[in-house]
Amino acid sequence: MMEGKSALRHVMLAGTGSDVGKSILATALCRIFKQDGYHPAPFKAQNMALNSGVTPEGLEIGRAQAVQAEAAGVPCHTDMNPLLLKPQSDHTSQVVLNGKPVGNKSAYEYWRTNSQLREEVHAAFDRLASRYNPIVLEGAGSISELNLRKNDLVNLSMARYADADVLLVGDIDRGGVFASVYGSIMLQTPEDRQRIKGIIINKFRGDLRLFEEGRRMLEDICGVPVLGVVPYYTDIHIEEEDSVALAQKSFQLEHDKVNVAVIMLRHLSNYTDFDSLERDSRVHLFYTNNVDDISKADIIILPGTKSTLSDLYELRRNGCAQAIMKARRQGAAVVGVCGGYQMMGVEVCDPHHQEGDIERLPGLGLLPVTTTMTAQKTTRQVTFNGNWHGYEIHQGETHPFGDAKESPFTVFDDGTTDGYVADEKCMGTYIHGVFDNPAFVDKLLQPYADKLKTAEAPFDYQAFKEQQYDLLADHVRQYVDIPRLYQILQAHD
Repeated sequence: MMEGKSALRHVMLAGTGSDVGKSILATALCRIFKQDGYHPAPFKAQNMALNSGVTPEGLEIGRAQAVQAEAAGVPCHTDMNPLLLKPQSDHTSQVVLNGKPVGNKSAYEYWRTNSQLREEVHAAFDRLASRYNPIVLEGAGSISELNLRKNDLVNLSMARYADADVLLVGDIDRGGVFASVYGSIMLQTPEDRQRIKGIIINKFRGDLRLFEEGRRMLEDICGVPVLGVVPYYTDIHIEEEDSVALAQKSFQLEHDKVNVAVIMLRHLSNYTDFDSLERDSRVHLFYTNNVDDISKADIIILPGTKSTLSDLYELRRNGCAQAIMKARRQGAAVVGVCGGYQMMGVEVCDPHHQEGDIERLPGLGLLPVTTTMTAQKTTRQVTFNGNWHGYEIHQGETHPFGDAKESPFTVFDDGTTDGYVADEKCMGTYIHGVFDNPAFVDKLLQPYADKLKTAEAPFDYQAFKEQQYDLLADHVRQYVDIPRLYQILQAHD
C-alpha cells in the first residue's frame, strides 16, 4: 500500500455467468487503484484457460492475471493464480499448482482433492494480501451454481475467506439481465447475500437513458445499489483470455498490407502472442483453417497448442497441412511458435503417451528437426538477441533430425539454443511473445517492403498496452460510481 493511504477492503468481481466481463472489469479496477495511489494486485483462486503467462521466476499462471498485474503495475506471481486448469480433452485437465504442473485429472478426481487445494489457495491469498492492498479478486463463471457450492474454491467461499466485498457483474447484451442478477443474489445464503455490495451492468448497447428506470427497478428488487452501467466498446484493446472472438477475425485480403494467417487449431493456446501483430498498421492478421484462405496469405503462423499431436492429426485430416506446405513451396513464409514449431519438423514422437494414444506422427517437413514429448515442462522468461524478450511454456525437446546441422533461431547467454531457421521465410521457435519485439517483426516483414511503402512506423506494443489500460480505466470511471465504491471499501464493521 502507498504511504499515506489507509487500507481498503478487498473486492471481488463475481458474475451471473461466464464471459460477462469480470476479467476486464478486474483489470480496470487494478489500473484505477494504481492511478489513485494504492498498491493493488489481482487474484483468482482457480482459473481454467489454455492461455497462460510466465512469471519472472519461470512459473505458470493464467494469462488474465498476468494482464491484470501489468495493469496494476506489479510483477505477476503465482500467488495471483495459485490453481490453473489447462483442458487437455473434454474430460481431463492438466493441473498447475503454484506455477508447476502436478498431473492430469478428470473433473471427478479433481474435486476429490478439493480440501488440499483449498489450503494451497488460501495460503497463496494470505501471502499476496501481506504485500498488496487492495486485492482485486475475480470469480469464475456463475456464482449461483448450487450443485458446485459445496466444493467452491473461487467464488463466494473465497470472498468469505478474504472478507472481500463483492460486486456482481451482469451482461445485459445477452438478455435476461433482471432475472440473472436477481436470481444470482437470491440463490445465495443470507450470509453471502449480505456480502454483495454492488451491481455492475456490463456491455450495454444504445442510449443509457433508456435504462434509467431499469436501473432503479433492479435496485428495488435486489436491495443492492447499481454502481454502474458500462457501455459496450470496440475501441479499447485488452488481451483476451478466451478464444471465443478469434473466429470473428476472419479472412479479407488487403493488397496494401502483409496478410498474416494464424492457423486456427482446435487446442490453440497463448493466442495473445499475435495481439501486437494484429495492431501493427503494416499487417492484416486473421485466424483460419480454410485452405483457400491459407493459399492467399503472405505469412502463415502455426501457433502454440496444448495438444500438438492431436492438432497435427487434425491439420492433416482437414487439408490444412497440405495447404501450408503448398503455400510454402509457392513462396509464403511459415513461422511456428511452440507447438507450431514442433509440427513444422519431420516428426513428433510421444513414446510415453504424455498427450494421448498417438505415439508418432510425421510433421510438415518444413524444418529438419524431430520432437520427443517429455513429462518435464519448461516455463521461463527469456532475454535474447540483446534486448528481445519473451517466455517459454512447453513440453517436449526438439533437436536436428538425422545428420541435419543446427541453425538456431537464437543462442542464449548460457550457450543453449532455441528453434531452427531454414531461411528468412521459414523458421520455428519455442519463444512466446516473439512478435512483441519490433526488431523481429521488422525482419519478418522485410521481404514485403514493396507492399509497405505507405505504411506507418513500426508498432510499439508495450506503449500501446499501457495506453489501453488507461483508456479502460477512463471508460470505467465514466460509467461506474468509483467514489461510492471507495466508500464501500473504506467501511469497516
